[in-house]
Amino acid sequence: MKKFAIYGREFKDEHLKGLQHFFELMDNRKAEYQIYDHFATYLSSRLNLKADIPTFSRESFDPSDIDIMLSIGGDGTMLDTTTMIKDSNLPILGINTGRLGFLSSINLNQIDDALAQIFEGAYMIDKRTVLKVETDEKIFEDENFALNEVTLHKKDSQSMIVIHVYVDGKFLNTYWADGLIIATPTGSTAYSLSCGGPIILPGSHNLIITPVAPHNLNVRPVLISDQSVITLKMEGRDSNFLMSLDSRSTTLKEDAVVTVQRHSFSINLVRLKNHSFLKTLRNKLHWGYDRRN
Repeated sequence: MKKFAIYGREFKDEHLKGLQHFFELMDNRKAEYQIYDHFATYLSSRLNLKADIPTFSRESFDPSDIDIMLSIGGDGTMLDTTTMIKDSNLPILGINTGRLGFLSSINLNQIDDALAQIFEGAYMIDKRTVLKVETDEKIFEDENFALNEVTLHKKDSQSMIVIHVYVDGKFLNTYWADGLIIATPTGSTAYSLSCGGPIILPGSHNLIITPVAPHNLNVRPVLISDQSVITLKMEGRDSNFLMSLDSRSTTLKEDAVVTVQRHSFSINLVRLKNHSFLKTLRNKLHWGYDRRN
């Protein structure tokens, strides 16, 4: 019997019926599961759950005792889940109660079939590239990684910033912009896409450097090998900048030197049969939705 950990955030009331059905399915199959403590408290007043469900906290979570992590929410919830998974190789399945859901691609109306495949072991694992970020001050400590993207922003409402970018020690460009995104293939459908970056497939072994509102109109996103090391040096009227790893942000000093490269570990996403990145892409972006089809 597989062991599950369930992580989640608040959701809209329209999902109550579907989530109640999800837990009833888990109990009918006599699944062994534990729930993130804050999420368990939130669920207890909204759903009819069985008594004495084990819970875990960020501090107590032990991925070695779990077979699959179930993330209930949107893509932001999935990204938050990775900070507990880290380099454990624990697979994650995202159940979408959010909006777009490129990572959390399983809707609640698909949960019967999804759980049947999980219990039968009829699923595959997609290994997704993770970025590692290093600075002299180690500002993100042991959470210095990102599944989607690393972003440098101007702080507050200051004027544009200047970012000097080097690839494998060779000067690439100086970006005069509101910020700069370094995205993985997974993150190519996130912030980078909204700033004009290309969509690339998960196994393409590339990274994307995408400027945010560049002040030179001839500057465009660049694809590089994920074996390269990117070095960033900043300038600006303010002495501080904002650096984000997925949904986590902190202030960065102007004299900081940032290196970004592919991490030694990957994040494992559960992929069910009849699901693929291309199918998710078509559905989420409504490709082919035309009256002529």
